[in-house]
Amino acid sequence: MFSTFSGLPRTVWIIFAGTIVNRIGYVVTPFLVFYLGSRGVSTRQVPYVLGALGAGNLIGPAVGGLLADRVGRRPTILAGLLGTAAAQGLLYAAPNVLTLAFAAVLLSGAGSMVSPATGALMTDTVPVDGRRRAFSLFHWGVNIGTAVAGVLGGFLAAHGYWLLFLVDAVSSLAFAVIAVTLLPGGRGRAVRAGSSTGGAGYGVVLRDPLMRALLPLFGIALAIYSLTEVALPLAIRDDGLSTATLGVMATLNAVLVVVLQPVALHVLSRFRQVPVYVAGSVLVAVGIALTGVAHDLWAYAGTVVLWSAGEATVGGVPGSIVAGLAPEDARGRYQGAFQWTWGIARFAALSVGTGVYASAGPAAVWWFSAIAGTAAALGVGALAPRIARRQAAPLPVPAAPSAPPAVPQPVAAG
Repeated sequence: MFSTFSGLPRTVWIIFAGTIVNRIGYVVTPFLVFYLGSRGVSTRQVPYVLGALGAGNLIGPAVGGLLADRVGRRPTILAGLLGTAAAQGLLYAAPNVLTLAFAAVLLSGAGSMVSPATGALMTDTVPVDGRRRAFSLFHWGVNIGTAVAGVLGGFLAAHGYWLLFLVDAVSSLAFAVIAVTLLPGGRGRAVRAGSSTGGAGYGVVLRDPLMRALLPLFGIALAIYSLTEVALPLAIRDDGLSTATLGVMATLNAVLVVVLQPVALHVLSRFRQVPVYVAGSVLVAVGIALTGVAHDLWAYAGTVVLWSAGEATVGGVPGSIVAGLAPEDARGRYQGAFQWTWGIARFAALSVGTGVYASAGPAAVWWFSAIAGTAAALGVGALAPRIARRQAAPLPVPAAPSAPPAVPQPVAAG
């Protein structure tokens, strides 16, 4: 199955290794609520810090995508990683709720700057027929690192919260060293204000009708997946099950995705990526919706198996689709727009999803998952012909403006 990833450029493997190192240190955010409690932050004040953390996820991808195109891929990666390490120290040392919220914005904002730049760099270096494998490998690296971090975080938290911040900062700095020593600079074609691809900002994405159609559909699917972070724990709690049950579900998901993703890519690589995305997304939506009929450990495990298999199937495909649609001079911003959509979707799931669960009842959440998730997946499937045409004939990159013709000079009379 590992032969599926053979032939990918060295840059992709460096990003893969750096991503694993970085994600192994992703131990602060899952335990942030517990850390805030140890600092005496009241339950009423915790949402201010968590809200700031979510706000950073809305800012970072937009900034990261723009900088990746304007300044370069590697400088943006370095800025995000160094900013993350610095923000860890600020968050640990922050003296009050206001400074904790400020540090949380910096932490999530800097951390989310990295993905658009790495996505753009992979698009620069990987041929069209290898991008699906490259983005799947990147997604696999995220899951490997996150799975290890889940185990490591619990151990570190038991021995002192300062260890969480130290490991997270060190892992970010380690990836920064890998990036500065091994990754190419990578900038792509320079962005020219006023070019036909949309100028220097995000007009290039907003004026693309296909992206305007795709991003909301991707956003619905991502929001439904994010319900596993809040609605699943609430359902387990409401059924009177222990936190150990939630831990088992998280571990089961991590193990399944790490094991199944290379297998799914190997088996499904003969099929076009849009139908694969549709099938995987429907599986995620149905699996999460079936949480509503689960009431014991084994039933919950069955639903996790379903949506984890869907996650392994989908892994990396949306990023690859977006990469295939991006003009050469806007790859960072296209990846930034996709990551920004992911931030909005997660923020909506954690805030609106919780409110709907509490006010309208759990059934509303599960029915929404089934109906909206399936509809969004089929919507992406309906766009498959347009996606195929664009990827076969990508948007042209405007040529450099030619010098104006020379103005004839009058010949002096002799």
